[in-house]
Amino acid sequence: MTQSNAVPATEQALFYPSPLKEFWQAFAHNKGAVGGLLFMLVIVFCALFAPWVAPFDPSEQFRDALLTPPSWLEGGQARFLLGTDELGRDLLSRLIHGARLSLMIGLASVLMSLIPGILMGLVAGFFPRLLGPSIMRLMDIMLALPSLLLAVAIVAILGPGLINTVIAIAIVSLPSYVRLTRAAVMGELGRDYVTAARLAGAGLPRLMFVTVLPNCMAPLIVQATLSFSSAILDAAALGFLGLGVQPPTPEWGTMLASARDYIERAWWVVSLPGLTILLSVLAINLMGDGLRDALDPKLKNAQ
Repeated sequence: MTQSNAVPATEQALFYPSPLKEFWQAFAHNKGAVGGLLFMLVIVFCALFAPWVAPFDPSEQFRDALLTPPSWLEGGQARFLLGTDELGRDLLSRLIHGARLSLMIGLASVLMSLIPGILMGLVAGFFPRLLGPSIMRLMDIMLALPSLLLAVAIVAILGPGLINTVIAIAIVSLPSYVRLTRAAVMGELGRDYVTAARLAGAGLPRLMFVTVLPNCMAPLIVQATLSFSSAILDAAALGFLGLGVQPPTPEWGTMLASARDYIERAWWVVSLPGLTILLSVLAINLMGDGLRDALDPKLKNAQ
């Protein structure tokens, strides 16, 4: 009678954790990434439930409380936790509603650049002699221009506004996705599993989107996370220059622009939106580092 050497499923689960659990363990190893994730969860919660979380309407003006300092400073009022701006609007409410707009700009611009960037990168990688050179030369020309200057030029042509801001940021972010996708595709095309798929009769769309693309997604996810923080910065810069979201719509960069004349009289009007941008971008970058550590096999094995 032969004895089976098969390991029971329960013991296999103990020795071989699920991919999701393994990913979380590698991500949680980076304490900064966990802190960034917790901070961004708070920001996302405030953005999603802004009408209920914010104490006041962001456009409501309290004419008897112009430039009121935060509640913990002399002259502050308990009902205005972070003070008011030059028009008597509650800063906390405007920051919470501004989070909704800033995150929406970041997410929309990342999606608008990620999807075309992946498609163009796949085409450049699969057709390195036919279409690849022309696509990459166009990306090189775009990279030769400073990103903020290119975004300003695009918005100047299209006109200021929310949608045009998203389009400008998406165009600026496009070359990084194209180059990264092309490099990943070129590295995967010579592998055995791609050759086996070709011999099995897989068509070009299947090779692109089913065989090769899933194995290129790890660096793209990290790049998308880092581009999200860059999009928030670019949106704030365009808003500060008066080319982004137009007042009185609450947006962090627009709040900075409208309050720059009061930086000496009321430091909180400028410092608090700037600090919010700083902490949000820092948290997203820390999350990007954690994703890189969790998705890169070499870094996981080094831990």
